[in-house]
Amino acid sequence: MTWDDFKSPLPIKLPAVKISLITEYLQQSSLHLEADPCYFTDLLTTNQHWRIFPHYRHSTAYLDIETTGLNEYGDHITTIALYDGSTIKYYIHGDNLDDFVTDIKQYDVLVTYNGKTFDIPFIEKFFGIEMHQAHIDLRHVLRALGYAGGLKSCEKQLGLDRGELNGVDGYFAVLLWREYEKSGNPKALETLLAYNIEDAVNLETLMVKAYNLSLQKTKFYPELKISLPGRPEIPFSADLMVIDNIKRAYCGC
Repeated sequence: MTWDDFKSPLPIKLPAVKISLITEYLQQSSLHLEADPCYFTDLLTTNQHWRIFPHYRHSTAYLDIETTGLNEYGDHITTIALYDGSTIKYYIHGDNLDDFVTDIKQYDVLVTYNGKTFDIPFIEKFFGIEMHQAHIDLRHVLRALGYAGGLKSCEKQLGLDRGELNGVDGYFAVLLWREYEKSGNPKALETLLAYNIEDAVNLETLMVKAYNLSLQKTKFYPELKISLPGRPEIPFSADLMVIDNIKRAYCGC
């Protein structure tokens, strides 16, 4: 069933008040469909934002940030990873971080994990900007499907394997930046970027999995199911020696 099926004459009998309401929503939805995904996310609860994904996938960015800590007033962003399904972009504190402010404007939808609570407020405070894109926070979508915990936990529950980056988490990312600042070791920065970019790239796979799992609860699943995306080549790899040295120095491992 599509929007067109609810144009006059309606396929079902409804009270005049409901017909008027449906007609108004359909008119407004048609007006906003092409250029205003926020119209729909504003009407939906956060765990239902997955519904806009297929239509706006071409203008969606998967976003993840790393920081020196969790306090947006005292800490700062170290790296940002941005992936749009085809191109990987990354931004480094002290290098090209300000380029993010311009680049992010070309996207209409952002996909994050816990970004409503952390990434987006941190970015807005750090750069002094407001981000007006529609936002799909997978933490809420996945929780509605029964997948709780952090990003890495949800990845494991849904069959994603990080390989050599298994065991590296947000706290370890802080330690990688500290090591890079202290020693200037480029391998520490490259390991941090590999981790940060992995977060962003995996968000696309999680988004598609979450969409399909949510869609299974509707009668539209066979027709509208989306194939899992391919994996891009990540331009950095983790340095196992750096990881082992940090574990010994900071974690007592």
